[in-house]
Amino acid sequence: MLRTNKEKLVTVSVMGQVAHPLMGSRPQRVGFDGRVACVPGVGGITYDRRVGDPCVGLLGDHIEPAVSTHNTDKSDLYGPGFNRAYNALSCVGNEAIVASGDAKGEKGVVTGKHGGIEHVIIDFTTEVMERMFHGDKILVKSRGQGLALLDYPDIALRSIAPELLEKLPIVEKDGALEIGVARIVPGRVMGSGLGADQVYTGDYDIQLFDEAINEEYGLDDLRFGDIVAIMDTDHTHGRIFKDGAVSIGIIVHSESAVAGHGPGVTSLMTTREAGLIVPHLDDASNIATLMDLR
Repeated sequence: MLRTNKEKLVTVSVMGQVAHPLMGSRPQRVGFDGRVACVPGVGGITYDRRVGDPCVGLLGDHIEPAVSTHNTDKSDLYGPGFNRAYNALSCVGNEAIVASGDAKGEKGVVTGKHGGIEHVIIDFTTEVMERMFHGDKILVKSRGQGLALLDYPDIALRSIAPELLEKLPIVEKDGALEIGVARIVPGRVMGSGLGADQVYTGDYDIQLFDEAINEEYGLDDLRFGDIVAIMDTDHTHGRIFKDGAVSIGIIVHSESAVAGHGPGVTSLMTTREAGLIVPHLDDASNIATLMDLR
C-alpha cells in the first residue's frame, strides 16, 4: 500500500451547472487536411458516450463524455474565479451530487477536466442523465489537491482523488512504481496545451495525424477514461518535453480533426526522474473499470 498524506487533505464543496453545448462564430470546423464539418463538440449531456467507450472515430470533435459542467456565476467580486476554483479543486475520482432538478440527489464521479472551455466532466448513469437538464446544479465534494506520495518525493500528484489513486494498478519495485496503463503515448505527438504553466486545470491533446504512430502505439483504440502514460514529458510545474520523464493521465475528451488537437489528457501523476515511473500495458486500466462505473 502506497503511503500518502491523505489524512491531511481537506474536503470542500465546489459547485457547477450542466453546461450547454458551445459553438464559435462559425458552426463549421476546418480540419488539418482542409475538410470542413459541422458536428457536435464540447458541452451538454452526451447520453450515448461514457467512460469506457471509444473516443476515436466519432462524428464529433472534442466530445466530452456524459455530463459537461462549469460554474457560470458572474459575481463582480470574483468574476471567473468561481469557475477557476471549481475546475482546479475538482479531482478525478471525486464524488459529484446533483443538487437541483429532477435528478436531485443522484451521484456521479468526476472523470476529467477540459482546458480552454474550462469544463469539469462528470460520469452519471444513462438513467440519471435522462432526468438531467442544462443548468442543473452539481456539487462536487472536492478532495485531492495536495495529495502526495510520502516515499516518492520526486513523483508529483495532480488532480487525483485518493479513492482513484488507491485503485490504480501500481506495484512498488526496486524504488520505482510500476503502473498499468491502457496505452503508452510518445511525447512527440502531444499538441494543444503543451507549454501551459500549470496542470491543476485543463488537459492537453494527443495528435492522431500520423497513421504509423497510431498503429504502433494502438492510439486508434483509445477510450474515454483510459489511464495513459505519456513518455518524455514532465507535468510538475506545467507541460514540457523532457527526455526520460513520465506523466500519467486520463483521457477526457474525444479526438479532433483540427491541427494540433486530439484526445485530451488530464494530468494525474508525473516525474522528471527517469526510471521512477515504469508503465506497462494493462487494457483494464480505465476509470470505468477501476471505479466500477459501468
